[in-house]
Amino acid sequence: MHATFAMNPQSVDIVDAATKDDILQQLSELFARAYALDATQVLEALLERESLGSTGFGRGVAIPHARIAGIKRPIGALLRLERPADFAAADGMPVDLVFGLLSPEGSGAMHLYALAEISRLMRDEDVHEALSDAPDGEALYGLLTNASDRDAA
Repeated sequence: MHATFAMNPQSVDIVDAATKDDILQQLSELFARAYALDATQVLEALLERESLGSTGFGRGVAIPHARIAGIKRPIGALLRLERPADFAAADGMPVDLVFGLLSPEGSGAMHLYALAEISRLMRDEDVHEALSDAPDGEALYGLLTNASDRDAA
């Protein structure tokens, strides 16, 4: 599906989260459910990275990311928020799309390539609008699959 990271239908969801901490908690739980990971380990890694500076990308998007032990390749998860929430983004705008990325410990370039792919995808106005309008998680996953396939073509 993606050249640089894996996703599955269980790794997308639409949630109600009002704060950055709540968003990161729900993202960690989504990663845990979708990939059989420890939610606490994921949350700690995301919080540690977030302490270096907000991963609020701008234009309504955040890309929280971290490296953790126990995974073989980068994996992604997407939360769409029912209402935009403050994520301390660079442009000061609230976010409604939160694209999480976890990579194996010690994955330097691989992690950066995956972040770049997500960044390109989220900068695409058509993709961003379609994700914002998707009725459910299944539609979100389908849009991501189609967008990344088109991007790779």
